[in-house]
Amino acid sequence: MPDAVIVDAVRTPMGKGREGGALAGVHPVDLLAGVLDSLVRRTGIDPGEVEDILVGCVGQNLEQSATPGRMAALAAGFPVHVPSVTIERKCGSGQQAVDFAVQGVMAGAYDMVIAGGVESMSRVPMGSARGDADPFGPGVESRFGTLVGQGVSAELVADKWSISRTALDEYSARSHERAAAAAARGAFDNEIVGVQTAAGVVDKDETIRAGTTAEKLGGLRAVFGTEANAERFPSIDWKVTAGNASQITDGASALLIMSQEKADALKLRPIARIVASAVTGDDPMLMLTAPIPASRRALAKAGLTIDDIASFEVNEAFASVPLAYQRELGIADDNLNPVGGAVALGHPLGASGARIMTTLINHLAATGGRYGLQTMCEAGGMANATILESLA
Repeated sequence: MPDAVIVDAVRTPMGKGREGGALAGVHPVDLLAGVLDSLVRRTGIDPGEVEDILVGCVGQNLEQSATPGRMAALAAGFPVHVPSVTIERKCGSGQQAVDFAVQGVMAGAYDMVIAGGVESMSRVPMGSARGDADPFGPGVESRFGTLVGQGVSAELVADKWSISRTALDEYSARSHERAAAAAARGAFDNEIVGVQTAAGVVDKDETIRAGTTAEKLGGLRAVFGTEANAERFPSIDWKVTAGNASQITDGASALLIMSQEKADALKLRPIARIVASAVTGDDPMLMLTAPIPASRRALAKAGLTIDDIASFEVNEAFASVPLAYQRELGIADDNLNPVGGAVALGHPLGASGARIMTTLINHLAATGGRYGLQTMCEAGGMANATILESLA
């Protein structure tokens, strides 16, 4: 099978996903169009040779309802024959888009493809497509009982692994500290594509709070210990706050993926190679633990061990997720989310998997690391894990 390689990877800055956020005035189609256009300009490819554009997006309603990848390609000036498809695996949608693109190249279905994701959470609010509808149905409830939201699941994970409020807040402060340090030394400069807004060009992440401390975060109240939740889970010491969870965010990211043969023909130098990927499910009540078995499966498929991985990117949906992952797999502090994660950089749902991979590739190139592993917890108790090799 042909090797699938990544030739370039870009992202927008991360904007706060609320009214008045840096990117809130930009249509999600235009957010994505900007990164597509940048891939073409940076690599010099003929956009008409792109055989498909695979886009992760969770909120497929309102301004994200018209196959956003197709609209973005048209907005970016791609020829009209270039198609697109939207992929939804909750928080792992962008990562799944990359995995499907890689599988398509390896199967010979594509020579050149773009994979990425987009989410404007300020313009398409989380859960707005569902409304008050029951997404589970009686069959699921009869088997598992009433499933809970991700915030309560984060509390259950913290309780199972005996993770204290102090540990959550210290980890979250460190995420901001690492992201701020990375931004200050220009670690994100190569991956960020500036976005034109009414106020000017935005080319820095808005979400990073330099100077955040565990003490400041410790003053925030826990948000999921409602009377109903406390009655159902009386042993929980509620500790998940807005400060030790991911930020609601606007953003887009995209990667140019092709066969090694196509890259050679175009005289393009790949920056990374996908080694192995896995997707799996776990307990839907705990919900956020599947990155652990997914990573073990990906490592087994790659023939690698924990010690072979230079950098782990574990999506910080909540601080309890990477901390439980670290305790279960024995990951060194320095190798876990070394430039910060979604607590500091935000979590634009369908775009996050592609954003994290973009950041991981650049970090490996900057530090000389060979292998990186990224994994995303997903609603319903699922997770993707992908291992890549830096070729920079």
